[in-house]
Amino acid sequence: MGDRLRPLWDFDDLDSSERRFREQLEHEATDEGRAEVLTQLARVNGLREQFVEGDRLIAEAEGIAGERVLARIRILLEGGRLRRSSGDPARALPLFASAFDVANEAGEKFLAADAAHMAALAAPDRQGMLAWTDKGIKIAEGSADPQVSYWLGPLLNNLGSAYMESHEYEKALDCFQRALEVRKRYPENPDAIQFAKESVAEALTALGRKDEGAAL
Repeated sequence: MGDRLRPLWDFDDLDSSERRFREQLEHEATDEGRAEVLTQLARVNGLREQFVEGDRLIAEAEGIAGERVLARIRILLEGGRLRRSSGDPARALPLFASAFDVANEAGEKFLAADAAHMAALAAPDRQGMLAWTDKGIKIAEGSADPQVSYWLGPLLNNLGSAYMESHEYEKALDCFQRALEVRKRYPENPDAIQFAKESVAEALTALGRKDEGAAL
């Protein structure tokens, strides 16, 4: 399944995103729905580095979520994001891992791929990063839902960056090219497409194929 709340996000305009989520909060008919929206408001605060308020909203969501699965996943995921953004990836990783397990078991593939993506970013070493990225890629590749397969772009880009750092430029190029093909499926996000092109060009240049990179 995709993410019903994703269309409310504009990561370039947090004020508008917050306004939409607060409006959505008023329209939610269940405690689970309200808890979900509260976690997204917590994420807004995390992006603003307002971590105390973010934690307060997560606690508020926990107070009404009960054992409802979607709310539990989002509480774990956004709690992890707050921990990582505040500089504590060691505390974030177990939350991302738990979010992944619950989401994957529940068939919430968008949130499972998101959790794998975040776990890869919070992993303490290359082995962990690669393992979590692989989990996310398998979920995204195996889904026909465009919201879920969207995650291939970020996951492949992160994998390509890891290969660039280890000077495995052929592997990096393959990842960046695959990421670019995914990004092209989402023309409403031209900045992501441009970034993917630049990543391909960077890998080509590293391989001594600068003219091919310049053509992008």
